[in-house]
Amino acid sequence: MRTAHITQYGAPEDALDVVEVEDPEPGPDEVRVAVEAVSLNHLDVFARTGHPGDEGDFPKRSGCDIAGVVDTVGEAADDSWVGEEVVVYPGVSCGECEFCMAGEHTMCHDYEIIGEDRPGGLAEYVVVPEWCLEPKPESLDFVTAAAVPVTFTTAWRMIVTAGELRPAESALILGASGGVGNAAMKISERLGATVYATTSSDEKAAVVAEHADEVIDYTEVAFDEAVMDLTNGRGVDLVAEHVGQQTWQQSIDSLAMGGRMVVCGATSGPDPDIDIRSLYQHHRQIRGAPMGNRQDFRDVLSLVAAGELEPRIDRVLPLEEIAEGHAAIEDRDVIGKVVIQP
Repeated sequence: MRTAHITQYGAPEDALDVVEVEDPEPGPDEVRVAVEAVSLNHLDVFARTGHPGDEGDFPKRSGCDIAGVVDTVGEAADDSWVGEEVVVYPGVSCGECEFCMAGEHTMCHDYEIIGEDRPGGLAEYVVVPEWCLEPKPESLDFVTAAAVPVTFTTAWRMIVTAGELRPAESALILGASGGVGNAAMKISERLGATVYATTSSDEKAAVVAEHADEVIDYTEVAFDEAVMDLTNGRGVDLVAEHVGQQTWQQSIDSLAMGGRMVVCGATSGPDPDIDIRSLYQHHRQIRGAPMGNRQDFRDVLSLVAAGELEPRIDRVLPLEEIAEGHAAIEDRDVIGKVVIQP
């Protein structure tokens, strides 16, 4: 089969290579999926550029967001899956610990992500645990389905499950033109909250304005100051923070009294300098919210299938042009998702 391998750290054109390898064979409780579409995330970029905990084992294959058709199954898996169109929940957990038993799969100490800890979907075929399969809704094509798992499940966890955003409240969404930010903005809008969104160009602002009440160009003005001006000094009830050290203090300073900052990532780095007094003196909270559990995934997938939430697809590329997709995400030259069709 053809697959896109990361062969070293470096620029997309140097570190990515499309090669031929043997087709993978599923283990007893696994299935093999013929991949129709897989979308890219910052995780794919970090796999190429390096991230904390990365041991530098090459080659490696990323690709967390997978939609396709089950091709064959292991001896202990249900063979009725063969021929079924599926979307893959990318989290793998032990299924037996206290967290798994409570349905909180991402809290499991053995938690892994397909495309990070296991070979991902940037290939013609991928092997995944049977448990990770979700029937693809008939209303969704493969490209749209592949744009849901990581970004929309993470955004749902941030805004709904962990953030507990209510219709009468307000939310600030950082990087609202990117994958997670765009999903978080649309979920906040659907809830009926007042949405403030940051972005970095007039082109992106025009798209973001379709779903946000106020758009802030963070290249022109400090977004915390803009938020305070727009809210008459009150601040917002929730900040969806995934940028990291470059924005943490501004995000905290954007919060209202008792507001919540919900964090799912740190693309600019993990070591922010913060004024602790700006947190406790204003009764503010920080809540961790990495990718959601299986129920979060099912909840948000059902809304996408019903047309109540719609992923934005920036571009669709063949496997051979994966370097373009990596570069677009790294250069922030995207509005929505980049999808690869192996």
